[in-house]
Amino acid sequence: MSLWRTRLAGASLAIASVVAGTAFATSAEAVILPNGFKSVGYMPSWAGNVNTVQYNKLTHINYAFVLPNSNGTLQALPNPSKLQSLVSLAHANSVRVSIAVGGWNDGNDSAFEALAANAGSRTTFVNALVNLVTQYNLDGVDMDWEYPDPGTSGNNYTALMSQLSSAMHSRGKLLTAAVVSEGTTANGVQPAVFGYVDWLNIMAYDGGSPHANYNWAINSVNFWKGRGLPASKAVLGVPFYSRPTYYTYSQLVAMDPANANRDCTTVSGVQQCYNGLPTIRSKTQWALANAGGMMNWELSQDTAGSTSLVSAIYETVMGGTPPGRTGQIVGQASAKCVDIAGGATANGTAIQLYTCNGTTAQRWTIGTDGTIRGLGKCMDISGGSTANGALVQLWDCNGTGAQVWQPQANGNLRNPQSAKCLDAKDLGTANGTRLQIWSCAASGNQIWALP
Repeated sequence: MSLWRTRLAGASLAIASVVAGTAFATSAEAVILPNGFKSVGYMPSWAGNVNTVQYNKLTHINYAFVLPNSNGTLQALPNPSKLQSLVSLAHANSVRVSIAVGGWNDGNDSAFEALAANAGSRTTFVNALVNLVTQYNLDGVDMDWEYPDPGTSGNNYTALMSQLSSAMHSRGKLLTAAVVSEGTTANGVQPAVFGYVDWLNIMAYDGGSPHANYNWAINSVNFWKGRGLPASKAVLGVPFYSRPTYYTYSQLVAMDPANANRDCTTVSGVQQCYNGLPTIRSKTQWALANAGGMMNWELSQDTAGSTSLVSAIYETVMGGTPPGRTGQIVGQASAKCVDIAGGATANGTAIQLYTCNGTTAQRWTIGTDGTIRGLGKCMDISGGSTANGALVQLWDCNGTGAQVWQPQANGNLRNPQSAKCLDAKDLGTANGTRLQIWSCAASGNQIWALP
């Protein structure tokens, strides 16, 4: 993974992909989330306790790492007893476990380059992984070569992935691959590989300013989709740590519980940026509409209880943030739907009336936390204004009073901060009519049928 480090004690922790499976090697059925959505987490060999994993909120766990030798054989598996315990507990909870191969390894991918360049060592490598998967009753393999280069290296990677795909899929196992977020380095992963993998784990972190921010991460997924990757095979990776200094999310929350709802905080005079609860929820809601799952690096860096990021992903997937109801919001006077203009996700995008059409731009989640969420963001009053006529827009979810809406018995949607209600501007009913807040009334332009 980009900027990953070795697994040696005292080194910076690695950042990796996650894996999942289409087949399960035990009698248990895999955990199923709506529409086959994946929630996958990394478990490093050197950190974390397998007994504290929230198995009931994950679909897959990836064990990091095993390293290859240049002749295609594998180095010794680190902490094999931990992997055995992880597989036992995960399978008992209907969660699949895969082995991640490679990692950043201090930027040294020479073994991958050498083994992939030779048909004989490619076969040795594939057979070694088949044996490892069988020995530990694993559910698949995640290829984490960082990174095959465009050209000959990329051709060799494609040949290796083709052979590994046949070996895994013929045995009912899974093959995934970790890929860089975007840019020219990505061209070493040729589009032919998209057909060999069950999905790609897109490492949308260690980039963007601030680190791994919402728009940059979404652009990373869209970059891969633009290269031809099906949405169902795009898994959005999120960090459970900060940059520029590597503090874990649990460390940051321990410093100040309010950090759970922030994306940046100052530690020892330096601004550290990460993904707090609102951004994790927003990314998950976007992924529900536009991708195939979420992955994280890594499970030991999460908290327990109400600030858990794994829980935030799960709760969002299950219908809200916390759980709520999802569907269209229809105006009584217009018989039209509350709509995100152009299906855009930029902050400040207009929220309007539009003919109901079943698109994701009209799919809203009425959360039990008071938010109304669409396309991974929140219905928001511009500038936090409380004045009549203040426009309603799409904005990053931030927990402010400008994003709280209370359904009323008469069909109003009331914002308690302003004591005003969601209103179709100028009593309009035409497509494109902007929504605003106005003094609450029983008029049809303020009456809404919720999901």
